[in-house]
Amino acid sequence: METTRWVNWARTASSTPVRRERPSDVDELARAVSRAVDEGLHVRAVGAGHSFTAAAVTDGVLLDLDALDAIERVERRADGSALVTVGAGIRLAALNGALGALGLAMRNLGDIDQQSIAGAISTGTHGTGVRLGGLATQVVGARLVTAAGDVVETSPTQQPELFELARLGLGSVGVLAAVTLEVVPAFLLEAVEEPWALDDVLEQLDGPDGLVEGNDHFEFYWFPHTRRALTKRNNRVQDGPGLNPVRRWVDDELLSNSVFEVTNRIATAVPAATRRINQLAARSLSARRYVAPSPEVFASPRRVRFREMEYAVPRAALRDVLAEIDRWVETSGEHLPFPGEVRFAAADDVWLSTAHGRETAYVAVHQYWRLPYQRYFSAVERIMAEHEGRPHWGKLHWLDARRLAELYPRFADAQRVRAAADPDGVFDNDYLTRVFGPRP
Repeated sequence: METTRWVNWARTASSTPVRRERPSDVDELARAVSRAVDEGLHVRAVGAGHSFTAAAVTDGVLLDLDALDAIERVERRADGSALVTVGAGIRLAALNGALGALGLAMRNLGDIDQQSIAGAISTGTHGTGVRLGGLATQVVGARLVTAAGDVVETSPTQQPELFELARLGLGSVGVLAAVTLEVVPAFLLEAVEEPWALDDVLEQLDGPDGLVEGNDHFEFYWFPHTRRALTKRNNRVQDGPGLNPVRRWVDDELLSNSVFEVTNRIATAVPAATRRINQLAARSLSARRYVAPSPEVFASPRRVRFREMEYAVPRAALRDVLAEIDRWVETSGEHLPFPGEVRFAAADDVWLSTAHGRETAYVAVHQYWRLPYQRYFSAVERIMAEHEGRPHWGKLHWLDARRLAELYPRFADAQRVRAAADPDGVFDNDYLTRVFGPRP
């Protein structure tokens, strides 16, 4: 146990809990929760701290799940897929490595692999791919420590309503101890990364052979103050040439991190240079094509600190949303050195998924951590409100339960299950109270 100040990666949330505990197994985890309840303390769990919100903040006991990181069970199927049960604290990078050693992989991932699996699914982390859902859609079971200190197994057939909030519910009904994932045989992806004119990207998005439907995974980055984009098309292949290690280091470490940090510092010191910096950056990008195991293509090193807001909108609204953001950027006087990101996902039926019931386009906006972000993000949030946008649960936004109830068909069910599972608010904090509403 220890008492220490906790700060998240983005430096947007911090707290000083009464103590911080690191349980080594599920029994210790259950005892830690029970002890906190007996003392009248709130409980929150933390992984890598990659949420931009205050989801992990607590004035009580902060539970570090890093020791719960073992693969417990692998149940292989005849088609090569498998059910893998793994400790909730394992980081995605370690999970990908362990799965790879077993000849397995997650079918889709986000572009950062530093989060814990518990944090990633609980906040609705997703990748891109119009035929694929977010990480929570790959969860078929969850072991939960409840407010009563009980260890409960949940799944679509075991306490299915509790399962819904266990797999995506911000830790509102308990602390995840383990999750069971449906994984697939390991596969290779061919990555094709090319700079395009933004107007060409938007023109070629749709249709059976368009950029979205015509690729397993498609996304693009748009550079504010320009009409340029970096496109990324990733598709399954059997083999192909890898990326030269020197080229990888130059692109992913030197240019995307070291040089990018310098250009952001210049933009911070000389805001008027931002437009020119973005134009030069967008035009200096070079195309590359390579084949690698899927986790190496999905995830990229991110060492430049930033703040982020991301909204999910109906896919049909994407062009209007981007046009409105662009108009605001060009008339606002703001200087924005960080690119925005656009991704795609299939509709799903997870209660609190941002893609619930609709094919989705995700629009993420970023700001370098040394620069103010509130005015930019507030303007983007107003634009998203006009298109029924749903905020990413782990990224910055200002919506509350009243508005979220209008955006999620099963929101009242989520509130009901949360109230029943944690009637005394053991797992509450200010962020959860805001997004789920005060208790009845």
